[in-house]
Amino acid sequence: MKPTDFAKSLSDYLSLYLPGQRNVSSNTIRSYRDTFKLFLTYCKHHGGLPIEDLSLKQIDKPLIIGFLEWLEQDRKNSITTRNQRLACIHGFFRYMQVEDPVRLSLYQQILSIPIKKAQKPSVNHLTSDALKMILAQPNLSKSSGRRNLTLLSVLYDTGARVQELVDLKVRDVRLEPPPILTITGKANKTRHVPLMSNTESLLRQYMTEFHMFQNGMQDRPLFINRQHNKMTRAGISFIINKYVSRARAVSSLIPDKVTPHVFRHTKAMHLLQAGVNLIYIRDLLGHVDISTTEIYARADTELKRKALEETYPNVVSSDLPQWSEDEDLLAWLNSL
Repeated sequence: MKPTDFAKSLSDYLSLYLPGQRNVSSNTIRSYRDTFKLFLTYCKHHGGLPIEDLSLKQIDKPLIIGFLEWLEQDRKNSITTRNQRLACIHGFFRYMQVEDPVRLSLYQQILSIPIKKAQKPSVNHLTSDALKMILAQPNLSKSSGRRNLTLLSVLYDTGARVQELVDLKVRDVRLEPPPILTITGKANKTRHVPLMSNTESLLRQYMTEFHMFQNGMQDRPLFINRQHNKMTRAGISFIINKYVSRARAVSSLIPDKVTPHVFRHTKAMHLLQAGVNLIYIRDLLGHVDISTTEIYARADTELKRKALEETYPNVVSSDLPQWSEDEDLLAWLNSL
């Protein structure tokens, strides 16, 4: 069977254009892939369009809008998820504008579908006490507990994304002064993150225990499971959930949901509260735009309160009047 123009274009986009010309990460490609898997499912079961016959001329604005409504109403996806799926579709049809200018008008109609406004979620982060409580949970008498403490400490100290932590190799660690970790982030961009002394000490002990200073270990994963294979995102989430559950049993400071990304938010908030410039926080987190980092400044209400106290004169007196000493006023109030 000869592939349709849509099948060929989508295949080229996912397998050639995104990894080859855009150099996007494997996670981003999976996000695009999953979006189009859902879209094809919708076309087959709700649009009456057989997948094997689907062509570009059949994909129009009403079909995409119907797909987005299906995501929200039938699959109960959030507006954020809906917008993410639409962004993937927009990316494909921006690519098609150049590859197939004959249908430019059709593609621009699809690109005109707006992103839906959604309430911005608050930045979920841990207090210093809550973080200490979680880090106190690993059983340090076991090698797995020592590894887990090191893993969580690195996750917090570097503000790394969970995939960045998974992808770390032994060669990415430098423990000689000044100790740094080389992190490869989105679009294969690297950044050098300084390590605090406690984290550096934990890493040194961990790497010694697991014989990572030996020759031939440079390209091995930094964090390994019991089978000495690279840890997975799911494995790291499992470790965090285990210790969060234990900490929550003894403390009310632990939020209802703590994901690996919460450690990243926590590092950013703690740096901000310590007076670190947003530019440095942006570089440490690997943000492309400072506006992304500004969400932490907008979220920190305590920082806002302190700034207001320092900026404005104290015009409101903290001394309350002694109403009980003013008999005339009390008599007037009683008469009301």
